[in-house]
Amino acid sequence: MSDTNAPQKYRRILLKVSGEVLMGDTPYGIDTNTVSAVAQDVAEIMKSGVELCLVIGGGNIFRGMAGAAKGMERSSADYMGMLATVMNALAMQDALERIGVQTRVQSAIPMATVCEPYIRRRAQRHLEKGRVVIFAAGTGNPYFTTDTAAALRAAEMECDALFKGTSVDGVYTADPKKDPAAERYDHLTYMDVLAKDLRVMDASAVALMRDSNIPIVVFSIKGRGNLLNVLRGEGTHTVVSDRAA
Repeated sequence: MSDTNAPQKYRRILLKVSGEVLMGDTPYGIDTNTVSAVAQDVAEIMKSGVELCLVIGGGNIFRGMAGAAKGMERSSADYMGMLATVMNALAMQDALERIGVQTRVQSAIPMATVCEPYIRRRAQRHLEKGRVVIFAAGTGNPYFTTDTAAALRAAEMECDALFKGTSVDGVYTADPKKDPAAERYDHLTYMDVLAKDLRVMDASAVALMRDSNIPIVVFSIKGRGNLLNVLRGEGTHTVVSDRAA
């Protein structure tokens, strides 16, 4: 069992979870068991006293770029993708509150019937009160991904790090699912990521993290307890910062 009293490296973090992670082993949509597992990991973090906010992608339901590639007008496709992130945020909110974690969803596209509008100072106050804040609908603008939204919110919330939970345990020289010879990096600089086009996050997101001097921690969120381990600086992960090691 995890020791939630162990020292933590960060006081406040933003966790970015790709929509595809929430599919679990299903071909699309939301797998409730996977959402519950992520919620349990988040609950452990909250017990440790770390303030946490979340951005969840929408690729498990609808991806704007995919719609645009099939002939749909790009802005409309992106807005549909933003609405998908709201659905994921509400699913995560439900899973968290069922295990006693106070949660607020804030959407960059106002929809007062289902969630709060995004207000920076209100979001910061929620975090100070020990609530998880889930930021939905990206930046509220087409042509920007949820990676960029995560970087923007991490900067606005004055987070100590941006944790990117994916299906692989760090950043590799190539896609480890396709190339068994791919090697994992322990540390990278922001410029390494941009120059080598490593696709950790969108270039605009990496540049914003560089300008804000907020490290990016890439890890696999699929294993129970991974989030807490990486938060302590343990486990397998890759850190992107202003220095290589």
